[in-house]
Amino acid sequence: MDSAERQSIIATPVVIAVGGLIAWAGSQGSLSIGGFPTFAVCGLLAFGINWMVFVPSYLAGTEKYYDLTGSLTYLSVTAVALAAAGPADTRAWLLGSMVAIWATRLGTFLFARISRDGSDRRFDAIKVSFWRFLMAWTLQGLWILLTAGCALAAITSATTRPLGFLALVGSAVWLAGFATEVIADRQKSRFRADENNRGRFIRSGLWAWSRHPNYFGEILLWVGVAIVALPVLSGWQYLTLISPLFVYVLLTRISGVPILERNADKKWGEDPDYVAYRDTTPILFPRPPR
Repeated sequence: MDSAERQSIIATPVVIAVGGLIAWAGSQGSLSIGGFPTFAVCGLLAFGINWMVFVPSYLAGTEKYYDLTGSLTYLSVTAVALAAAGPADTRAWLLGSMVAIWATRLGTFLFARISRDGSDRRFDAIKVSFWRFLMAWTLQGLWILLTAGCALAAITSATTRPLGFLALVGSAVWLAGFATEVIADRQKSRFRADENNRGRFIRSGLWAWSRHPNYFGEILLWVGVAIVALPVLSGWQYLTLISPLFVYVLLTRISGVPILERNADKKWGEDPDYVAYRDTTPILFPRPPR
C-alpha cells in the first residue's frame, strides 16, 4: 500500500464527518420526511448514490459515469427537497430550477466529452486503487452536499418568505454565471473541434478575458444561488453559505485551475505566445484584453 492509498484511508472518514456536520447544520429548522430532517436525507442520498455507482465502476475499472452520477445526484437530492417543500413555495422552486438546470447542462456536457475522449486522465492512477477511487466518489458526495447546501437548506426550510429584491439580484447573478460557463465551454469545444487548432491553446472569446472563464462562471452562479437562499436561512443553517466559497477553493486551489495550469505550463511553457498570454490574462476574474 503506497502513501496515496494510506492518505485516502485516513481522509475518507474525515470527509464523511464534514458531510455529517453540514447535514446537521442544514437540518436545523428543516422540514421532515418520515420523521427525519429532509436536509439530512438529502445528505445521505448525496453519499449513498455515489457509493452505489462506485462499486460497478471500480469492478469495471471505468470513470465514465463519474460526472454523470454527480449530475444525477444533484437532480435526485433536489427532487427530494422539492417534494418536502410542496408546490406553493416559489423560492424553493426557483432554487430547485437553478440547481437542476445547471446540473443537467454540466452533466450532459461532461458525459458527452468523456464519451468522445474515452477516458479522463485525472483517473488514470486513481481508478486502479480501491481506496483512492472510493475517496474520489466520496469527495463527489461531499462536493454535492457542500455546493448545493444553501439551496437545499432554503428549499427544505420550515421558514418561508415572499421573493424580494435579493431574489432578483441572486437570479441575475446566477444567470450571468451560468451564461458565462456555457459560452466559455462552447467556445472551447468549437476551438478543439477545429483541426487547425490541434495542439494549440485557446485565447479567443471569453478566453481572452480570463484563462478560466468557465470556472469564473461556475463560482458566480453559486454566489447567485446563495443570495436567493439567504432570506430564509437562520442559525446553524448559515453554515451552508460556505457553498460559493467551497466552490472557489475547490476550483482555484485543488482540482481545477492548479491542474490545468501545470499541464499548460508543461505543454506550452516554452511558447512565447503562451507565456505572453499567461502573463497578461487574469487567471480567473475577467478583464478586457490589453
